[in-house]
Amino acid sequence: MSRTSRTEEGRGRLGSVLSGVAVALGCVLFLGGFAWGAIVYQPYTVPTDSMSPTIAAGDRVLAERIDGSEVERGDVVVFKQASWGNLPMVKRVVAVGGDTVACCTDGKLTVDGKKIDEPYLPKGAEAESTTIPAIEVPKDRLFLLGDERSGSLDSTAHLTEAGSGTVPRGAVSARVDAVAWPMNGMLARPTGFETLGGISDPGPLRLVLTAVVVGGVLVLGGAAYGPIANRAGRRRGRTGAREQALAG
Repeated sequence: MSRTSRTEEGRGRLGSVLSGVAVALGCVLFLGGFAWGAIVYQPYTVPTDSMSPTIAAGDRVLAERIDGSEVERGDVVVFKQASWGNLPMVKRVVAVGGDTVACCTDGKLTVDGKKIDEPYLPKGAEAESTTIPAIEVPKDRLFLLGDERSGSLDSTAHLTEAGSGTVPRGAVSARVDAVAWPMNGMLARPTGFETLGGISDPGPLRLVLTAVVVGGVLVLGGAAYGPIANRAGRRRGRTGAREQALAG
């Protein structure tokens, strides 16, 4: 066997090894990303326009499974409250235990006397269509509003109930990170609440998607590289053999 043919065989074996490694790594990332996403996130279809324009009726969202103790102001959460109905609902947290919430001052919601900038509201809409009297949110409870304030059955519709329309933190099961369908992407960060303290960081959705995409690329690329490398090696081998024959 000539040196050329041995070299080409070595290259072919190396190509097969690299192809196998890429496919194996790609499978781990691809399947691992899906498994990670299934553990961390739950999908939910929003039934109404109460969160428009952030989330429209029929939109499919991805919500990170969290404990209610992790909820911060500005979060869009999925929760269940018996007095509000038996189905999961999606609303925005505008105040937490110890806050005093009211509306409106110069057309804006106030929390602890600070006017809150809410760019997620419908363009030209005021912070609330009705007056919210100053309400001190009880400890470990949340005051929630829909982004479509004029048509949302939120805390303002339950002000006469115990807790003045608030819900316990334990009612929250997840925090919405993104609108998956239609693909509107990650929700904008509610920076208007930063003057009151910290706001939540996004969940690991971007890392999950990166793992899935990179894994898919490695699987497809690795699966294609092996045959291409072998075909190229055989072509070079035939060319080398012809050249040697002509030289001889």
